[in-house]
Amino acid sequence: MKLHIDDSKTIAEIQKEFVNAFEYIKIEFFNKAHSVGETSSKKDMIDSSKKLGEIRTIHNEGDIVITKDMLVSDVETEFEDKFGIHVQVFRKQNDVWLLTTNTDSWSLEKQIEEAKFMSSPAE
Repeated sequence: MKLHIDDSKTIAEIQKEFVNAFEYIKIEFFNKAHSVGETSSKKDMIDSSKKLGEIRTIHNEGDIVITKDMLVSDVETEFEDKFGIHVQVFRKQNDVWLLTTNTDSWSLEKQIEEAKFMSSPAE
């Protein structure tokens, strides 16, 4: 998938595009950066109605190409390095969204497979 990033888009628009491309995972936006393997505090989560221009530290316009074989850490770093946006990937498990901090080294595809497995009804 290709996400176009510019200051006029809202967080909600980016999140919707991401979820439409990658079932069972989502991205959330935060005020502060985090290192690989670190979590972001829920109090630092940014409301999805905000425009990207309000939260970015790098204001160039461009695209991020995200594929299922990319690692979670690479997706998060791409947002950070190219556009100054702090994001974290979450994986759905049943009706709960889990932060993927402990599995940042997994591909998006592996996150999706795990989410499907963990969310499927027990036999």
